[in-house]
Amino acid sequence: MSDAANPKPPEMDEETLAFAQKVLDLARQGEAEELETLLAQGLPPNLLTHKGESLLMLASYHGHLEASRALLKHGADPAIRNDNGQTPIAGAAYKGNTAMIELLLEHGADVEGVSPDGKTALMFAAMFDRVEVIELLLRHGADPDARNASGMTAQALATAMGAENAAARLAW
Repeated sequence: MSDAANPKPPEMDEETLAFAQKVLDLARQGEAEELETLLAQGLPPNLLTHKGESLLMLASYHGHLEASRALLKHGADPAIRNDNGQTPIAGAAYKGNTAMIELLLEHGADVEGVSPDGKTALMFAAMFDRVEVIELLLRHGADPDARNASGMTAQALATAMGAENAAARLAW
């Protein structure tokens, strides 16, 4: 392929790199007001880390509801996957954050949030015994019979991880 088909991104100077790091830290720390100001001034809401983590993924994973709300208001995409193929909803399910899951679902997140190994958000919730998250995801249409790449369902994963409450709930 020619260089024209695959242009290299421009090198960033130290000032630009420092600004990018500041923005990523704002998302990690949940600085909603500062993010809101920058987004209103044109900051791209889908800025990514070197690992493909979006600002929304950083804010939502760390439980920052208002920062996540600001990002979504400005067009952050809840479907963007990191380099491991994980979505913000899977991270919120792992963390057990029902309010974050509700917010992500309200803004179009896929209730399954399937990763490359076939794990769904429901499976992450099941593995870590997050029964309240399981209930929420099931109410929103999560498939309890979905299987990961190894052929395991959420209930089987819960059992394998010793997540007794989740396994019992998924046995209904």
